[in-house]
Amino acid sequence: MPKYTKSDILRKAQELDVKFVRLQFTDILGIIKNVTITVERLEEALDGKIMFDGSSIEGFTRIQESDMYLMPDYDTFTILPWKPRKGAEARLMCDIYTHDGEPFIGCPRGILKKVCEEAREMGYEFLVGPEPEFFLFEMDEDGKPTIKTNDKGSYFDLSPVDLGENARRDITLALEEMGFEVEASHHEVAPGQHEIDFKYAPALRTADNIVTFKFVTKAIAMEHGLYATFMPKPIFGENGSGMHLNMSLFKDGVNAFYDESNKETGLSEVAMYFIGGILHHVKGFTAVTNPTVNSYKRLVPGYEAPVYISWSSKNRSALVRIPAARGIATRIELRSPDPAANPYLALAVILAAGLDGIKNRIDPGPQTFDNIYEMTPAERMAAGIEDLPGSLKEALEYLSKDEVIKAALGPHVYEHFVKAKLIEWDTYRTQVHQWELDQYLGIF
Repeated sequence: MPKYTKSDILRKAQELDVKFVRLQFTDILGIIKNVTITVERLEEALDGKIMFDGSSIEGFTRIQESDMYLMPDYDTFTILPWKPRKGAEARLMCDIYTHDGEPFIGCPRGILKKVCEEAREMGYEFLVGPEPEFFLFEMDEDGKPTIKTNDKGSYFDLSPVDLGENARRDITLALEEMGFEVEASHHEVAPGQHEIDFKYAPALRTADNIVTFKFVTKAIAMEHGLYATFMPKPIFGENGSGMHLNMSLFKDGVNAFYDESNKETGLSEVAMYFIGGILHHVKGFTAVTNPTVNSYKRLVPGYEAPVYISWSSKNRSALVRIPAARGIATRIELRSPDPAANPYLALAVILAAGLDGIKNRIDPGPQTFDNIYEMTPAERMAAGIEDLPGSLKEALEYLSKDEVIKAALGPHVYEHFVKAKLIEWDTYRTQVHQWELDQYLGIF
């Protein structure tokens, strides 16, 4: 049931003295875009009549099919709280439609909606709670980001060690004003690294929230003279930033992952098959959940990142962890995704993997109780524990062979996503990097 109607939004805009409205969406890489209109055009926008040039957006459409329309989701209407309240700014998240009124097959939000509809047809609602991490860096005299952190804090530190606390506080307050239920915020392991967790929600709303969170975090950090980055591994030798995803399926209002009669794990068959699907397809969807060259600098042993394909209810070295809570809070935690991912596409492929596990009754195998980080390669091989892809190129190769994940993305998004990522890989591999100069220039 929608929270807002068209008349509700028009009334709220008048009451809150809104002057500008940002119509927001993402390209296939997850980069937020917006078309800003004055409030006089809000009614036109709510009717889906605001047009933009889709050929200018990464992965959208060809130049001869460039007319695209923005269809706002009324329930995403909110004021941007850090902007002036006189002549306020609001935003609406939008779906993309073609000139003939059809949903655009390359719209990331539409891709997630499609897979969520498949889940609904099976009787399930997909709920997700994210744990996104980010770094706060100082900026130079030209206003450009550096990799100099503004603190030397570590896990759960407080001020004066955690000098990013005030920025994190203001980010949290802004998010709460925008309707978020923030569950926790704290300093992370690395200097300058932070995490803000917000309450689980249906997958589409969670993806909207992740996009909004990144937008808000960057804006508030700038007001503190800092640069917020969701780059997975900005500093060599320090932990990278992940985005753990806590996930569950509900059926008729009941958590379908919980089974009280299972005394060993408390997990239902549905949960086990969902885990099986994730482990079976994780190599295929890693290019989507970890989409940059830099993502694979985080996915290496030794920095707490999960690189081994396994599940466990007892230890945090596994790719899929089962938190201790049971009953309505029963969930699985996928620990490999990073915050550079397009959240709509990431949640779509993860859900598609899990549903395939349920449909085909994929057994996840035994859980792993030992610390996988301390196991030798021979021990991991004997336990049947494989590795995640080690590079973007390898991940794209696995994606090309996974028909379930390709089907979830659809041919348009798959083709344009892979094309963009192969260009990124080729640009990276043909560059001469400082490490090579330091390593080889004085020797050869």
